Amino acid sequence: MRRRSPRPIDFALQALADALEPPTLIAAVQRAWPDVAGAFANASEPVSERGGVVTVACDSSVLAAELDLMSEMVISRLNAALGRDAVRRLRTQATRV
Repeated sequence: MRRRSPRPIDFALQALADALEPPTLIAAVQRAWPDVAGAFANASEPVSERGGVVTVACDSSVLAAELDLMSEMVISRLNAALGRDAVRRLRTQATRV
């Protein structure tokens, strides 16, 4: 029997991304960020990590302040997505993403 439409390649791309991802916390956080950051994901990006403190660059100081206020919820979601309590704190900064 012949397929009538192309098959999605999402499963293959996920496996490839898993294989290529560097074994660092910041790489894991950057990969999980779009799913866990909610409304912040489009205007912010994790840029560095040191000792469990993840620095997030935000498009504006208002967004940075909002993310700072919501950081406990975002940290909880990040740690759940990572499967471990690796992120201790978010540090926000207003820079262009």
